[in-house]
Amino acid sequence: MIMNVKKIKAFGERIIQGGSITEGEALHLFSIEQNDELNSLIDTAHEVFLKKCSKRADLCSLINAKSGRCREDCSFCAQSGHYNVEVAEYPLLDVKKIVYQAIEAQAIGAHRFCIVTSGGRLSVEDFEKVLTAFKEIKKKTNLSLDGSLGVVGDSEIQKLKEIGVVRYNHNLETSEAFFPRICTTHTFRDRYETVSRLKRHGLEVCCGGVIGLGEGWEDRVSLAFSLKKLGVDCVPINILNPRPGTPLAGHEKLSVEEIIKTISIFRLILPTVVIKIAGGREVNLGDAQGLALRAGANGIIVGGYLTTAGNPVEKDLELIKAAGLEV
Repeated sequence: MIMNVKKIKAFGERIIQGGSITEGEALHLFSIEQNDELNSLIDTAHEVFLKKCSKRADLCSLINAKSGRCREDCSFCAQSGHYNVEVAEYPLLDVKKIVYQAIEAQAIGAHRFCIVTSGGRLSVEDFEKVLTAFKEIKKKTNLSLDGSLGVVGDSEIQKLKEIGVVRYNHNLETSEAFFPRICTTHTFRDRYETVSRLKRHGLEVCCGGVIGLGEGWEDRVSLAFSLKKLGVDCVPINILNPRPGTPLAGHEKLSVEEIIKTISIFRLILPTVVIKIAGGREVNLGDAQGLALRAGANGIIVGGYLTTAGNPVEKDLELIKAAGLEV
């Protein structure tokens, strides 16, 4: 398939009219190299965003409520207990500290707050503590409640719904084919089934992955279409920021062009979801973070990540306004 500006614009028109692109067409979009083609891709993704999404930026703040000592061996993660990484390790934080952080998040402009815990599954005691924290946050703020607590079963999901949790984060990370190269302690299907379970119970699902792990274009397309099949509501795109001590330490960074291209193609595949530029955006994109918001992204995580700091909030708000999004 020959890819040119005219063809790229035709894809956008098809999507705006309610159609879609195929996996093969998406893969060919990754082959574009000329500046005029990349600019057309960015413009087309922006047009799709304008027609298919709200202009309100999705701003989420999170708390690393239980850090380190994770039994999983995800090769990109500083919190894995399998690697010799200098990272803060602590059990589940006190409920008061979690609630205080939520109040602070609302004060800096976030409208979502996510409690994140390391590990595959919480103990019964810790899960109940998190439920208590959510209840207190709901009483004391207007924040939308999000959780990222690892694997959850039917009864746990029902309890989260009952106390007002709206959205749950559980990333697929990468394609099914590439997954065994980044994790051996659980499978892609384990993650996929957890997301399916969350959707069956009616929770919104925040589900994306990490790019720059060494995966190919085919893997990114496969990931995007898996997310489409699951019907997820929000797609965080994390960009590898290699952590010293992990197997991917020293891994070569992606170019800005490749990151922007990926975001734009995800927007064409997933025209109505929130696409959130997440971990690694500051290090990998630098001054091009605003371009990422024009290229199809419409959400960011503010206030930092699990083990690394983020932009000052004021800078993020300026980025959002400059991109024409509403706070």
